Amino acid sequence: MHHLLIALATAPAPTPTPSLRPGLSEDQVTPGMWGFIMTAFFVLATTLLIVDMVRRIRRVRYRAQVEEERLAAFGAANQDNLETPGAGDSGANGADTGPGTPAPNVPASGARGPGTPGSEGLRTEPNGDEGRGQR
Repeated sequence: MHHLLIALATAPAPTPTPSLRPGLSEDQVTPGMWGFIMTAFFVLATTLLIVDMVRRIRRVRYRAQVEEERLAAFGAANQDNLETPGAGDSGANGADTGPGTPAPNVPASGARGPGTPGSEGLRTEPNGDEGRGQR
């Protein structure tokens, strides 16, 4: 067995022929210039789509974070109003406010008005979402 391995290891390897088989030309087996251009186009298009997707995902995450912070701040402010004497028990939705009872600070349908604190630099999109314009 040992002699067979030595014989195989020392035997010369066959050299491949550098020419193509008869009837084939170099243009028939390589993609050429058009193949390179199309591959470059697909790589560029894929890169642009990935960059756009990452930007959109980041924007969705940022909006969710801002909404979470806004709800936490609203909940804290609402909790402070409940702990203040005379601020609680003002009716079902705060519609029945008596004298000396401050009206609850509830934004209409969850949207901030133009003068609301924290609304600087925000814009309302056609679908009703608020966000910082990153165009």
